[in-house]
Amino acid sequence: MTATTSAAGSPQGHTIKRNVAFSFLAQITGAAFTAGLTIFLARKLGSEGYGVLSLAIGIVGLVTLFADFGIANSVSKFVAEHRGDRERTASVLADGLRLKLIASVTVAVLMFALAGPIASAYGIPALVWPIRGIAVALLGQSVMMLSEVFAACARADLQWRTALSESATETTASIALVLAGAGATGAAFGQAIGYLVGGGMTVVLLVGLLGPKVLPRGVRFGADARGIATYASVLLIIDGAYTVFSQIDVLIIGSYLGTSAVGLFSAPMRLIIFLSYPGTAVATGVAPRLARGSHDGPNVPAFMAALRLLLIVQAAITAFVLGWAPLLVEIGLGSQFAKSAAVLRALAPYVFLIGFGTLVSLSANYLGEARRRLPVAIVTVIVNLVLDLLLVPRIGVLGGCVGTDVAYAIYAPAHLLICRRVLQLDLRPALRTLLRTTLAGGVLTGILFLFGDSLSELWRIPVGALVGTVAFAAVLLLTGEITTAEARIVLARLPLVGRSSR
Repeated sequence: MTATTSAAGSPQGHTIKRNVAFSFLAQITGAAFTAGLTIFLARKLGSEGYGVLSLAIGIVGLVTLFADFGIANSVSKFVAEHRGDRERTASVLADGLRLKLIASVTVAVLMFALAGPIASAYGIPALVWPIRGIAVALLGQSVMMLSEVFAACARADLQWRTALSESATETTASIALVLAGAGATGAAFGQAIGYLVGGGMTVVLLVGLLGPKVLPRGVRFGADARGIATYASVLLIIDGAYTVFSQIDVLIIGSYLGTSAVGLFSAPMRLIIFLSYPGTAVATGVAPRLARGSHDGPNVPAFMAALRLLLIVQAAITAFVLGWAPLLVEIGLGSQFAKSAAVLRALAPYVFLIGFGTLVSLSANYLGEARRRLPVAIVTVIVNLVLDLLLVPRIGVLGGCVGTDVAYAIYAPAHLLICRRVLQLDLRPALRTLLRTTLAGGVLTGILFLFGDSLSELWRIPVGALVGTVAFAAVLLLTGEITTAEARIVLARLPLVGRSSR
């Protein structure tokens, strides 16, 4: 299916389903390249070299928020509101790109100049050029963040192209430079080459989509600059708060329990990132359709359908986490992280909530409700911090899990209520879906426990997964959550998938 065009000549984008599919593909593509490159670098650089590279990435990563300054999300919101007006969309992007370049160049140059003093403070001279390489990468990464605009234009296929070009280039360049003997510095500049290509590809595709007027022609700002910067400043605080929320557990666990405990907690959190991909993909496809300034207004039916779908999908994923946490950890992380199974299981509420949490938080952005998000983000951080300080010294790593679960149990529903208030939603159907999927998830979890999670009898794994999934679907069918017509549609499409894959 090709993009449609309005009378004004503005691309209207692809269908929601197509955008969800390409968003998911972009995430999987990046994850696959990252996994392969990580394995290569860990083996070639060794613990010392890889440690230097990781430290450089971590140091520069602290200022990534300031290089973006919330501009990417702010521009995406304004673009979604004016998607039917090609000229206005191009004007918004020109102002956004101008602001983006000012922020990112300033931060990148600053980090490049401070590499020496930072390395001296750590007492690691070898850290200087890796920091400089990652600082250059920061410039390209910041520009590439504008690829979020493709989702706002309902063209997630272009977002996938940027992800593919960046990942493939970074992997190729990093491997070549490391094999040439450049070590951690080579890996850092390999990342820089990848992100510069990704940033360049983002700009080229934006020009191809909306015309050359997206390129700023001078230093003078246009009519949308003030609005973009104002909304971005609020988003910067929110993004900063969420970053703190994501890192506070690791910092507190590390201070009380040491690096070994940090590893036990951090490893399953990385696994959860993969489990959140469906929710992120759906959010990317649906949230831009809620922009209130767009020509056709917020697509409320799409939002409610997405919410229902994610409640069903995350209920199934959460059931597998509860029932087969040891198996998932052994397959995904290795036997050396066996103790992380308890952590993954304890984070099951977070796994469930993050599915629709991404949808409702991103939707609130596109609805222009960033200011209402601000107190929610701050309260989330405070709750997580207080619970971690109270529980980690008493019950160890699991205290961090409780802090994350409870804090996100505030964050996700609060954002749903923001969307409900703005869109005047009737959430009773979603509540019924929640109750039905909870029942179905409980049945699936019980069956997985029954079949066990040992790899010694491999036949139990596929059989248990099949029986449990069928039972999950049967409960949804019997409770009326899935109609027979919907079930027939799903079953009718399965053979088509098989034929197309051949």
